[in-house]
Amino acid sequence: MFIGHFAVGFAAKRAAPRTSLAILLGSASLIDLLFPLFLLLGWERVWFESGSNPFTRASFFYPFSHSLAATVVWAITAASIYWAVTRYRAGAVVAGLAVLSHWVLDAISHKPDMPLYPGASPLVGLGLWYSVTGTVIVEGLMFAAGVWIYAAITRPRNRKGAYGLWSFVALMVLLYVANILGPPPPDSSAVGWVGLAFGLLLPYVAWFDRNREVTLRGPDPIK
Repeated sequence: MFIGHFAVGFAAKRAAPRTSLAILLGSASLIDLLFPLFLLLGWERVWFESGSNPFTRASFFYPFSHSLAATVVWAITAASIYWAVTRYRAGAVVAGLAVLSHWVLDAISHKPDMPLYPGASPLVGLGLWYSVTGTVIVEGLMFAAGVWIYAAITRPRNRKGAYGLWSFVALMVLLYVANILGPPPPDSSAVGWVGLAFGLLLPYVAWFDRNREVTLRGPDPIK
């Protein structure tokens, strides 16, 4: 799953309104940011083969970033760091859950390649990716719902907050379409560098989020 993970980050603003959207999107995408790093270090692998599945021709070996056990560790680490820095419990809880959500959504979308733990683990995956149409519909609806929730509970302080949000949404949609229709990357190194490049967009997300204000009334859902 791709933009479906961003849907979680956008929607999570409702539960942790004082947390930057960059933190929420980064948490929801954390293990996809770790994977390219581990790939470039040679700890994990990706390769491309025809017939792997209709949505993506990639096959993965990623026990340290994407196994369930590892994801739990990353979730606890992310929540603990956020709590230590901010003392904002809602943000810490939501950040940790956003990290965990990634494994759940990947287990729904991937073919059986999601390990439960590093080593000789069973592999799980419900295979939504075997249907391109089904994948696009599910992810598209999730992304639209997440963006709608974020837009409904925030409003722009200025033009930066408005244009920043919608330019980011448009970019994500364009990249998603390009990923579906374009050729596979030439090699695994390209996957690694492109994957890491997403992290460069998070300061932009933090910027436009600062130029929007939360319109929720009352206390945070989790104090």
